[in-house]
Amino acid sequence: MEKECVLKDTKIVGSPIVHLLGMTIVLFAFWMGLAGRTEIKFIIYGLIAAGVASWITYPLLLLPNKDGSKKYFALSISIPKFISYVVWLMWQLLLANLDVMKATTSEVLDIDPKVVRFYFRVDNPMAAVVLADSITLTPGTVTLNVTDDGLFEIHALTVGAAAGIEDGSFQRKVADLYGEKLDFEVVEGEE
Repeated sequence: MEKECVLKDTKIVGSPIVHLLGMTIVLFAFWMGLAGRTEIKFIIYGLIAAGVASWITYPLLLLPNKDGSKKYFALSISIPKFISYVVWLMWQLLLANLDVMKATTSEVLDIDPKVVRFYFRVDNPMAAVVLADSITLTPGTVTLNVTDDGLFEIHALTVGAAAGIEDGSFQRKVADLYGEKLDFEVVEGEE
């Protein structure tokens, strides 16, 4: 793929130049952290290496939506929203750990496994990936399957874990993180 075509591609959401510069800055900061030296030659080497790496890998980080009408840059998220999401996710991990610990260490084993199904339709494919990974990361829940039409199948170990998935808080947070409109619907009953 020619770089000139990528920079002029109107299907890309956001500015390709801004994406490239942002990725170059992050890679340069990583370079400087690893180099640990601030002599001018290390700064120049770092800028060149970061620029070349960004230029080569940029097309690989463009993800098309389902119908191919748009391309999203995989790393394009708001830093404040990302920090807020990570803090919120850490809190959810703590609550889920306590729920699983309580369910498995009580005198009567309080485990009620079930599969929760819901639709979460988004245009940005990274939103679906982040949601599936966040749910799997949370103790007591595992993402079993995600279909092309947005159907998620989640195994929940406890009633609390199932309720946490069905209430839509994860879906709402991920939709907000990626600037997507929330399109969430729980599927009732067994399929």
